[in-house]
Amino acid sequence: MAELKVEHLEVRYGDLVGVADISLQVEAGQVVALLGSNGAGKTTTLSAIAGLIAPSRGRIAWRGETISGQPAYAIVSKGLALSPEGWRLFVGQTVEQNLRLGATALADRSRQNALFDRVYALFPRLAERRRQPAGTLSGGERQMLALGRALMSEPRLLMLDEPSLGLAPALVETLYDTLAQLHRQGLTLLLAEQSIPLALAIANYAYVLQTGRIALEGPAAELERNEQVREIYLGVRANAGNQAQAR
Repeated sequence: MAELKVEHLEVRYGDLVGVADISLQVEAGQVVALLGSNGAGKTTTLSAIAGLIAPSRGRIAWRGETISGQPAYAIVSKGLALSPEGWRLFVGQTVEQNLRLGATALADRSRQNALFDRVYALFPRLAERRRQPAGTLSGGERQMLALGRALMSEPRLLMLDEPSLGLAPALVETLYDTLAQLHRQGLTLLLAEQSIPLALAIANYAYVLQTGRIALEGPAAELERNEQVREIYLGVRANAGNQAQAR
């Protein structure tokens, strides 16, 4: 049985349709990618799963339980965490205070120190800057902090919205190495990305979103090899993909 199952999700902002009809599922231990351009519905889909916005129609189920419409704090406590696009940090608070806020949903508060150790081991730079205000961090450090804050809730499923956005190539590579490490440790990932080669390289399965609907889905390796699909649905020219692989 899929850990996460989304069926015919629709989200409206007044008269505006953010997501028209999205169905997807995520098995335990998988990395699943949501691909598509700006406005395709990736962020809206993740926000609905995380409880940040209410679906207009459809069902979201986590481990067999319907969680559609539940508040975000309740969904985090069930083992789902979102690292949002743009980080959304408390910039006036320190790195450590931001991380501590991520642990507020923990059922077992005695786990907090071990989770601090885990995050600081993954991101030593955060340990060095633990007493700095988040607003003084670089873009790469803010992405580390957003990811670390999500990990402080000890999720079973980590959702990431455009984690590579605005980062230098070297930082993106480091970030994806970290995501691969978390996956090897058993964490399930649902990843929304515009960086197609990166997402397909780490994912087991991918969904291509187009104007709020699933335009295509399949094993990531198959989508990566299909140059026509890459050009039509993903906007990546064949030679660009080959150059990315050569690097």
